[in-house]
Amino acid sequence: MGSQAPSGEPAGPGGVAGVAEAAEVAEVVATERARTFLVRVGGRDQSHVDLDDPSRLEFGYVRRMGDVVDAHGGPGAPLRVVHVGGAGLTLPRYVAHTRPRSSQVVLEPDTALTALVRERLPLPRRSGIKVRPVDGRTGLAELREGAFDLVVLDAYAAGRVPADLVTPAAFALVARALAPDGLALLNLSDRTPFAHTRDVLAGLRVHLPHLTLSAEPPTLKGRRAGNLVVVAGRAAEHLAGGDRALARGAVSALTPYVVLDAVGVASGFGGGTPLPEPPAPGGRPEG
Repeated sequence: MGSQAPSGEPAGPGGVAGVAEAAEVAEVVATERARTFLVRVGGRDQSHVDLDDPSRLEFGYVRRMGDVVDAHGGPGAPLRVVHVGGAGLTLPRYVAHTRPRSSQVVLEPDTALTALVRERLPLPRRSGIKVRPVDGRTGLAELREGAFDLVVLDAYAAGRVPADLVTPAAFALVARALAPDGLALLNLSDRTPFAHTRDVLAGLRVHLPHLTLSAEPPTLKGRRAGNLVVVAGRAAEHLAGGDRALARGAVSALTPYVVLDAVGVASGFGGGTPLPEPPAPGGRPEG
């Protein structure tokens, strides 16, 4: 583990604060905009944080997630949210800002990264955000049944969602934690022919069968890899508000994107096989 940057205010323009964890360096990098920062892990941009305006979601896929959050439940009403993966805590900050008194749990095993973010990008007082130093699979298993309105899966290690978070057993834990009308939001990174995404969705459908997917046209057309935002629930009516919000955003967003409804997802992302459980630590199969 590398040394942690000195305490104090966020780094000024051009400043970088960093720690090393498991051979991947975590950095907080100042942008040209005052009090606005990027969190990078292993050289990859993980989060964009505006300390003065938490409602500003710079990354397109996070904005799409924010649109779904906005449409869930009553306008401005507090939500109960679990975030699997923390990094700069961009979406938790957004929820705390737009829906005061929300109760949020973040599952983030990288304690060095959390310490860096807390120090350089401090959370507002009484934010309602609690960060648990635990991996996603373990943390999901510890959640109370039916206690959450949203479960957000946006966890990455070496550029890929950890394998133990995209199996049917993992999605069973997500579904168990959700209220009857709760939704799961997933950020997947993939490119054509989307073999990994097809397999992930095949496992997700076992427990949350109604799906919507959004992505930018160059990704869907095979020109480049990109972020696929998946919304999943138990019934189609639970996704209706988020679907309408995404449809409005697809028209007005600075970066256009396409929204696929349940029929479009089944047609364009069907045919997968649920992923098996990964080997347990030490190479021994689970079970």
